[in-house]
Amino acid sequence: MSARHKYYPLVSLITVNYNQSEVTCALIESLNKITYPNLEVIVVDNHSTEDDPTIIQKRFPNIVLIQNPINYGFAAGNNYGLMRARGEYILLLNNDTEVPPDFLEPLVDLLETNKDIGAVSPKIKFYYQPDTIQYAGYTPIDKVTMRNTSIGYWEKDKGQYNDVRETAYAHGAAMLVPMRIVKEIGLMSYIFFLYYEEADWCARIHQAGYKIYYSGKSHILHKESVSTGKMSSLKIYYQNRNRIVFMRRSLEGSAYYKALMYQLMIAIPKNAFKFLLKGKISFFLAYYKAIGWHITHSNSTEIHENPML
Repeated sequence: MSARHKYYPLVSLITVNYNQSEVTCALIESLNKITYPNLEVIVVDNHSTEDDPTIIQKRFPNIVLIQNPINYGFAAGNNYGLMRARGEYILLLNNDTEVPPDFLEPLVDLLETNKDIGAVSPKIKFYYQPDTIQYAGYTPIDKVTMRNTSIGYWEKDKGQYNDVRETAYAHGAAMLVPMRIVKEIGLMSYIFFLYYEEADWCARIHQAGYKIYYSGKSHILHKESVSTGKMSSLKIYYQNRNRIVFMRRSLEGSAYYKALMYQLMIAIPKNAFKFLLKGKISFFLAYYKAIGWHITHSNSTEIHENPML
């Protein structure tokens, strides 16, 4: 933190736990070693049924533990944390991450000195291959394919992304947002449940006139996909359902119909039939369940709701 700052603003760290209490405890253990002196840790448990989330608070009595009676999803879990947070800044951090001691100061410093930045993410590296990058910024999402690229993905970290710059999207595994921005744009949309909620949130931050930044002056380590697995029917369903939700919320007119036709006529059939040919019927059906959801929710007003804090 630069010398001109007279105080360390309170950062409310929010992490969502689901059947991974030991993983969450490992994150908090790393947080206990950080040099930033003004942090509250909020753990939102999304109705874990396979382990006992109360062990988190028993081991770390200073944290706030919110236990949801139902698994409302990742977006809703973060929202419950946002409603409880007291900080000037909100740090959304995946529970399957661990942090070095000095990771937070560069992020807070950037937002303290640049009020036109609405969110910032650090460099993210793979926990089990800490010399390898997962994220060093995102390219914009293509308005037809609805795909984008994680800059630096699987590259060895040789310092080539130690810069600080504007990027298209922050990374949902680690993003710092000023509370004043949350109060202005609202909470994450509950409709997403899992996947694309942070891309949508970033799009709304952009629409409000703020920039999204990447900072290579900070990094975290990500264990990646601990809760959903590398590939699962759940992951396929929500990624494809929510890609179209994101389209419905962010595109209009001919751009929307071009993107929709690409998904329905090219992307989804191609990917679904690959799994069918491999005999993975449940994966194949997950694609068409995703389409079916949109048919039954074609007139849903909930798609476009932005809950406010």
